[in-house]
Formats: sequence, C-alpha cells, structure tokens
Amino acid sequence: MNDHMTMRNALIATLLLTASCSSTTSNNNDWPAYANAGGTRYSPLTDIDRTNVGKLEVAWTYHTGETSFEKDSEQKSTFETTPIVADGVMYLSTGFNKVIALDAATGHEKWTFDPRVDRSGDFSEVTSRGVAYWAKGKRIFEGTIDARLIALDAATGSPSKDFGVRGTVDLTEGIAHPRFGDYQVTSPPAVIGDLVIVGSAIGDNGAAELERGSVRAYDARTGALRWTFDPIARELHSGAANAWAPITADPESGMVFVPTSSPSPDYYGGLRLGKNELANSIVAIRAATGEVAWHFQVVHHDLWDYDIATQPVLVEVRGIKAVAVGTKMGHLFFFNRATGEPLFPIEERPVPASDIAGEEAWPTQPFPTMPPPIVPSQLKPDDVFGVDDADRAACKSIIASLRHDGMFTPPSIRGTLQVPGNVGGMHWGGMSYDPVHHIIVANTNRLAATVRLIPRADYDADRARSKGERIFGEYNRMSGTPYAMYRTILLSPKGVPCTPPPWGALTAIDVNSGKVRWETPFGTVTRIPGLPPNIGSPNLGGSATSNGIVFIAAAMDEIFRAFDVETGKEIWHAPLPASAQASPMIYRAGGKQFVVIAAGGHGKLHTKRGDAVVAFALK
Repeated sequence: MNDHMTMRNALIATLLLTASCSSTTSNNNDWPAYANAGGTRYSPLTDIDRTNVGKLEVAWTYHTGETSFEKDSEQKSTFETTPIVADGVMYLSTGFNKVIALDAATGHEKWTFDPRVDRSGDFSEVTSRGVAYWAKGKRIFEGTIDARLIALDAATGSPSKDFGVRGTVDLTEGIAHPRFGDYQVTSPPAVIGDLVIVGSAIGDNGAAELERGSVRAYDARTGALRWTFDPIARELHSGAANAWAPITADPESGMVFVPTSSPSPDYYGGLRLGKNELANSIVAIRAATGEVAWHFQVVHHDLWDYDIATQPVLVEVRGIKAVAVGTKMGHLFFFNRATGEPLFPIEERPVPASDIAGEEAWPTQPFPTMPPPIVPSQLKPDDVFGVDDADRAACKSIIASLRHDGMFTPPSIRGTLQVPGNVGGMHWGGMSYDPVHHIIVANTNRLAATVRLIPRADYDADRARSKGERIFGEYNRMSGTPYAMYRTILLSPKGVPCTPPPWGALTAIDVNSGKVRWETPFGTVTRIPGLPPNIGSPNLGGSATSNGIVFIAAAMDEIFRAFDVETGKEIWHAPLPASAQASPMIYRAGGKQFVVIAAGGHGKLHTKRGDAVVAFALK
C-alpha cells in the first residue's frame, strides 16, 4: 500500500472515530469515566463552594460486603475504586472485581455482578480501581485480576452475550506464558469511540522473561481485537513495560495516552541493555489505527521500578492543548498533545554508573527544568529523622552503609539508598487539574527506600536469615538473572521512617508558569505515639477538584479533607469508617451535588479496613 493510501485510510478512520466519540459525551452532572474527562478529576459543578463546604455531611453509605480478610490473598485486598456515574446510576468495583450499580441519589443497590474470581489464588495485587462506561452501547467494562475483560449491560448487570464469549474476552490469549495471579488488570479500561482499550498489571520482579506489556484495543460491541501495541523489542530477554496505570482517552484528537512501566526485572537490566525505548514512557497512540504518534521516555533503562504510575492528564498550558505526566521521581512533564514537544525545557543530566558486572546503567537521565521536582531526591546522614537519639543514630548508621550518589544511583550488592523510593513521589493516585485556576494538584510520598542485589547462590540463605525482619520488606527472585533482590522502606529500629517529615504532602503547580503555588503536609500518622500532628502521612489514592476546592482522603488516617485550591488551606474535614486509599469523585443526582469516597483501607499499607462507599452532600 502506498503512503498516500495509508494516510487517507488513517484519516478516514480517525474522522469516523472522532464522530463516534461525540455520542459518548455526558452532561456535567455525571462523572462518566475514571478520573472524569481527560483524567482531570475535575467537576464543573458549583453547588458546593468554599463558603459552604463546612456544611457537608454524610448523605448515604453503602457497604459492599467484602469484609473478610483472613486469607493471604485477602490480606492484600484493597478498596481503591473510584466510582463512575452515568445517567443517574453509580457503578463501582471491589478488590475481587464484584461490580455494583447504585442509585446515585440514594445509594440504593440496583444490581450486582460477581465474576467469581478464585480467591484462593496467589495474586500480586487484589484490587480494581474502577470500571468503564460505553455510552453508545450502554455497557460497563471491567478488567479483572484474573485477566478477563468483561462487558455488562449497564441497566441489568447481565453479561453482554455478543461481546467475546458470552460477555468475556480472555486477556491471556496471545500472551506468552501468562502466570495466574501475576498477569492481571487493576485499572479500568479506556473507552474511545467504539473501542475499549486495556493494559495489564504484571508481577515484574519475578523473572527476566515475563509476559509482554501489550496494550490492546477491542471492538466495544463484539470484543474483536482491533490492534495491539507492544512496548518491548522482540529481541530482548525481558517483558512487562506494561500499562498498569489508567490510560487517558482524548476524543477530540482521537488519541490515547499510554503510561508504560519498567521492563522486567525492575532492578537488573543486564539482559536488556540499552534505553528500552518505549518502557517508562508516555506513548501517544492514534486510537483508530494503533499507530504510535509520538512518545517520550521519562527514565532510560530503568533500574529503580520508576514506572509511570500516574494517569496522564489533559491540560491547557498558555493556550496550548497539552498532556501532563507525573512520575515517581517527583518530576512533572508537560507535552504538546499533538506533537509531543516539551512545553518546558528538559535537560539530559549525567547520573551515577553501575558497579554491577554485566549492567550498563544509562549515563544520563531527563530532568524537567520546570516545574522543579516536588519531592526530595537526596537524603544525607545529618538529615535523618528519629523518635529519639538512638533511633536517629541507627538511621545514620544504615545510610552510611549504603551507596547513595543522589537520584538514579543504581542498585548494588552493598545496598543502595533510593530517594524517592519505588512507591513515589507521585503514584497511582495521580493528579487533579483545575482548569479555572490553571492548577494541577498532586499528592506525594516522601519515603526513602533501600534496594539490595543478592547473588543467586546466596538468595535462600539471605531470605531465611531475615525472615520476619521487616513488615514492609520484599524479596524477589528475578529468575534468569545472576541476582535476586530485596527492597524495603528505610525504617528505624522502632519502625519509623528515617526520612525527615513530611512523609506525605499535597502540592499545587501553576501549569502556565510551572511554578509551585503552594505545598502543605498532608495527613497524620496516629499509630506512632508522640509524633507532631503535621507530620504528613504516606498515602495512596488521589484528589478531585471542583469550584476552587480540592477533596482528598488517601492518607493512613480515617479522615476526608477539603483544601482551598488557591491557598492550600484546609477548609473542611470529616471522619470516615475506615482509611480511604482511593480517589473521590463528584456528581449531581436528584437535584443535589455529592462528593463520594470509597473507604476500605489497604492491606499492604496496614490501614483500617472496611467496605464503605460514603457520599457527602450539603445539609
């Protein structure tokens, strides 16, 4: 086929896709997609404002019934869902992929669907962050932790029998050696036009050659495969580079923005030398054809598990339609949506070399000049925190034993201090965008971590020696490489982070100037006595903005908060029945504006567990 024919066909496909997208738009009362339109987590509703937000109270509470956490897999279970609302109906999912439809005004249950995930399985993650809605076909789509893509009738919850096989597409088809429990879907699919697009979550530290992180587009009506994007070069002894964070659809341009993760395994790249170009990248794909329009790699040859964990956000920068990309390193990048051109200069700066035989760390890494990094990237012995002198001395001793030459210090046998740690920085909670005030709000973690490579012959003895030593520690074999690994949050002997507080913060960035507008410690840690109230909490989950207000839970406490988007001042808070490692959403139903949060706690974060969906409204 000649170039003119190819261009013409691509143009026709894009025009058809864009035309069909117009039928999927919803009114401002709804919240029809995870993170709402363009990943912004923004609602234009104005019933609740900065003068009356203090009058919010619980309007209704719904309990999912998923409250049993005895089994190993259920200990990992989390309730990270962000509900969606379309045509007055709320749809949400639980950790084991039960889909629930509620009357959005009252919280009364309309229907439920249980895909009957095998709970005895050993899952890397037990979570579902939400479902997707196809307005044209009135369908709900969910990706499951056992690697299925399911289509349901939005009105009844019954499987859509003309989609795939009796409503289901098996996502392991076409994927080499998929492992049950390690090849999953944890984020909602993206819907654009008549396509449903899905990535995957991969347990990417277990071995070198794992499942490939293919992103696939399916016909939303039939389940037929339309295209596949594979970020891993075929000749590499690697896998993953998967899009486990949410994919962002842009109906106006007909593109989807895919955030990819690190190649496997995370901490040793001797079998995948080079940049690993499409891993750790924001990839702009023409949804109609699957063609890559542009991409930018935020980490070259990742050795730190610095996935792009945040959903790309569609913003406007000085009148230019842009996409914002947040990272675990605390770097925030802005690109022209159409061309991929950076809207603030990016510098390639030298970074430390590896001291591991066979490893070739990339000599430079990209650093945005604006905005500045919103988390620290270095930890010196004199800066450590501790509850007393002995605790601080122990933290200093630990740091002195580790290799640390600043950000991007490669993993080592000696042990490497990683600042920020693999949890972030910015994480899967993502960012929210207020287009009226031109502000992006991001919540971050500020915890250092340590990572240690273990020669293969020493692995079993090393693991046996430190069994039960640290509750947050994690071993992985990285099979097929010369090394296994151990990583953990940097904690004192009393279990307190050695990193100076705040351990969690909320930051607002002006998208036009790239400057930080304000920053405030966020959340409290009540389980450690004697800590000051403004210590800032490790957090998972995100924020939402509306009418000059930022709503967020996410911290380790059981509190839902509101902040002034222009000043960062806390203007409201309310207790929750459990910790909320989830992101809020906002909508209007029955003539009333609601703000909703899922409060179910987090197994890995060891916060208070529960099963509540809590809706707040004005008195």
